[in-house]
Amino acid sequence: MADLSPRNNFHCTIPDDPDQSTYRFIIVAAKRARQLQGGSRPFLPSSSMKSTVIAMEEVRRGLVKYEILTKLPGALAA
Repeated sequence: MADLSPRNNFHCTIPDDPDQSTYRFIIVAAKRARQLQGGSRPFLPSSSMKSTVIAMEEVRRGLVKYEILTKLPGALAA
């Protein structure tokens, strides 16, 4: 019979921080996952081999630095 016990999906949760947007979290984690797939070393040890899981945990813990770019007034939209 199928195991119906709840799974620990903490690694899949998106933080509920009002100062951070969910979209930003996903974009930063995706870019970090791409770096890990390209050969970058993880910032923390992990039992997971999936780059997306490692990247989300690194972003959640604040180990990935990013800069929010703002549009300059008068800049042309592409």
